[in-house]
Amino acid sequence: MRRLADASYLLALTLWAGALWAIGYIAAPVLFAGVGDRTLAGALAGRMFAVVGWLGLGCGTYLLLFILLRLGATALKRLVFWLVLLMALLAAAQLFGLQPLIAQLRSESVPRELAEAATRSRFATWHGVASVLYLVQSLLAVFAVLGAGRGQK
Repeated sequence: MRRLADASYLLALTLWAGALWAIGYIAAPVLFAGVGDRTLAGALAGRMFAVVGWLGLGCGTYLLLFILLRLGATALKRLVFWLVLLMALLAAAQLFGLQPLIAQLRSESVPRELAEAATRSRFATWHGVASVLYLVQSLLAVFAVLGAGRGQK
């Protein structure tokens, strides 16, 4: 049973990190390059990022519980615990805070396609904040994957 739990830990971390990297740095850029309608590309990318957000919350919850159950109170002394917790908090902030805000700004701009300067500026600002937080989450995933074995022992 312990081997199954260890394998599930590694699979959940790999799935989450891989989804972050694949969607954010492969699928979304290809989508914007390949689809002529930027509004459609943005809507599709938003859906993919929402899926990654939910996946992150699910995997993050599992990983945190795994680490806590495996290590007890000493989990709080492990870097991998704090990396996964921060990644999960960033996923929640993206999913429940930034993505709805960006979607609202996008809907306010249709059909004017961000014609108003104030809406365009707010959209660009919040999209930039979301992009930076996504990058931070992706970089944290690198360190979490590299330290994955430490979360199991």
